[in-house]
Amino acid sequence: MTEKFKQNLAQQLRSLALLLLFGAMGVGSVWAILAVPAPVVDRMLEADIRQEAELWRRRVVLQLEDPETTFNEGSVTPSDARFLSLLPEASDIYRFRLYTPDGMIFWSTRTDEIGDFETRSLFDAVVGKGDVYYKHERRLKNEIDGMALHVADLNSDETREVAVVYVPLMHNAHFDGAIEFYTDITERRATFIQRARMSLSVLTGISMIALSFAVFMVFKSNRLRLKQVHDRNESEREIMNEQLRLAREVQLLGELNEWLQSSRSLDELFDMVARFMTHILPSSEGSIYVYSNSRDVLDGCSSWNGGSHKDHIHSEECWGLRRGRTYEFGSAEIAFVCEHAEPHDGRPYYCFPILAHGETVGLMHLRARQTAFDEFGACRKLAQMCAEQISMAIANVRMRDQLQDQSVRDPLTGLFNRRHMNDSLRKFINSSQHSGKTLSLVAVDVDHFKKFNDNHGHDAGDMVLRAVGSVMEQTCEGDQIACRPGGEEFTLILPGLSREDVMTKAELLRQSIEAIVVRYGDKSLPRITISLGVAHYPANGAMPQELLRSADEALYEAKAKGRNQICIASGSSPEARNPSSDAEFFGPPKPDHGFAAE
Repeated sequence: MTEKFKQNLAQQLRSLALLLLFGAMGVGSVWAILAVPAPVVDRMLEADIRQEAELWRRRVVLQLEDPETTFNEGSVTPSDARFLSLLPEASDIYRFRLYTPDGMIFWSTRTDEIGDFETRSLFDAVVGKGDVYYKHERRLKNEIDGMALHVADLNSDETREVAVVYVPLMHNAHFDGAIEFYTDITERRATFIQRARMSLSVLTGISMIALSFAVFMVFKSNRLRLKQVHDRNESEREIMNEQLRLAREVQLLGELNEWLQSSRSLDELFDMVARFMTHILPSSEGSIYVYSNSRDVLDGCSSWNGGSHKDHIHSEECWGLRRGRTYEFGSAEIAFVCEHAEPHDGRPYYCFPILAHGETVGLMHLRARQTAFDEFGACRKLAQMCAEQISMAIANVRMRDQLQDQSVRDPLTGLFNRRHMNDSLRKFINSSQHSGKTLSLVAVDVDHFKKFNDNHGHDAGDMVLRAVGSVMEQTCEGDQIACRPGGEEFTLILPGLSREDVMTKAELLRQSIEAIVVRYGDKSLPRITISLGVAHYPANGAMPQELLRSADEALYEAKAKGRNQICIASGSSPEARNPSSDAEFFGPPKPDHGFAAE
């Protein structure tokens, strides 16, 4: 056997192998083009029909006058019935039904079906749990409503592709009923299959060409080329690993942002930060400091990965805060250690000022772990992104707290307003009902307040109210609450005190306010006195309105008896305290049409 014959035989064998390979690919491609599109298209159609069914459901629900009542009671108004009968003409639906929660058909495009029941297994297993049920089936052509049929087609066995969808109606996690839609997808399915086959044909042709080129390159390449391919694979593997790492970091950052935005307090926020940073920055020990309300020190709030934080540090102790930008220790030949990082063992670290809305709100400190020096240098950008997200979350929580405080505080005195008073009183009453603790209410009114406004101006009146509010706030201890419902009226909510202690506190409050000296300009305002009405739960009322009314009635009684004294609501004690004969400092009250009511 000659060498040339051997070469020809080898060439023929290679050609035969290629022919067999391409033949197998051709058969596989034909099978893929003919057999694969149908199930793929069916899945695509199912997703498409499910979305359309949701739109149909919204259209039905939005047009019904009272959807919840309609489905729960199984009744349809004439106007709703007119709309429902027109829906098949304005959509791809040729038939649909409305079901009550127990599976009864209470409206259908086929009136003879009304009153029938759907199988309970379907409702209990799928639809009743809030899931959409989808079914693809073939039906005879004459079963399709609205299908134009010739006389010759009436007995035809031709079938159509029909999609049936059960869409549940849920309201506040309660199953109100369901809607069943029928739509003819024959033409759409055929079009999708045709397009899928065309796309597969094009892709198969491209794949065949690409494979041919690849096979040609394999036969023509040498060992150097193989080495280059190997090197390229290694490079791509590194790129893929880097992309996977970046994808993981982006995912963790997104989850961190989502959780931080849902935090209700700074303590909860810092706990979330510590748990996430353990996974996001495993190569570093970390801690977070936040400025106190006085902004004179930064409070240590959280640490992770073995890091620690001090209770308090000053801004002068951190080079990052002093310089107003990120400080990196260990990257330059000459560097200075921050005082808050002492004792320092030479490990590199970062100090990231946390900024929000142009203002520095805190500091994030990161230090390399003993076993992760190489990875620590590559985490700066990611750590900076984390600091930005943390800063916005801190700003949002503080802003939310400020808005909450503004919504329940009186802007003039800083005491709680009427809204918070009513909410707190309701909670204290509920607590007293369960625990049996005592609860008392003290209504306070500034005597002859209108004269302060009339004789000295509204600014003087505001000073009086602020002074009274300040004394009342200092009087409160523990769960006790001082409120200003409006005008010159104030209220004390005193839980857990005996009646004797309540009267003692009320008397001390009256004396403290009487001792106030308010300077307005270059003179002192007249003496301030108050009248007080005391009511106890449940003797004077079991509801907030009743308790408030009893305290007000006792207050009116104190004013009627001469002001500057304490009266107890009827049913508690018949006594009233009149501390001095000069309680009527400004004389009898007059009708008030000015700044505040008497």
